[in-house]
Amino acid sequence: MNKKYFVHESSYIDQPCKIGNGTKVWHFSHIMKDTQIGENCTIGQNVFIASGVQLGNGVKIQNNVSVYTGVICEENVFLGPSCVFTNVMNPRAFIERKNEYKKTLVKIGASIGANVTILCGCTIGKYALVGAGALVTNDVSDYTIVYGLPAKIHGYICECGEKLIFDNNISYCLCCNKKYKKDNDIVEVMG
Repeated sequence: MNKKYFVHESSYIDQPCKIGNGTKVWHFSHIMKDTQIGENCTIGQNVFIASGVQLGNGVKIQNNVSVYTGVICEENVFLGPSCVFTNVMNPRAFIERKNEYKKTLVKIGASIGANVTILCGCTIGKYALVGAGALVTNDVSDYTIVYGLPAKIHGYICECGEKLIFDNNISYCLCCNKKYKKDNDIVEVMG
């Protein structure tokens, strides 16, 4: 087999799993079997990725992150240091609930800040930004900035990462000139 990805010698990769070209897995990480990791991903130090997790191309996972069964991250997702996902709503040490795992979806380009906790069953929208320390208990819409306990909308963000200011429900990004429209709390790119 011609391996075209890097795994630090202190990390464990359980087989079978699929790891794309150009991906780097750093110190003391554990990737369980039946995971799918795209190309050019970065898996930081002390990261745990459970069986069945799917990561798209270009995903960056910072140190000390736990990604549990049921999580799907689309392309170019950023997972900040020590963020964590859950996969069961009412866990008990003495009751096995593997048949109750819920799907959590993080859409393309979304960024999850340090120490964020995401409850299972939530969808994080395209290019959304979840601020550090937030507790996500509900879906997060595309292009929104959320933070707090629980996370609530505090603004809107461009694909390039700049904050959007709306006037009459229209916004032009001052950095990349993309145009957005807002209807209630739903934001979309125009044109």
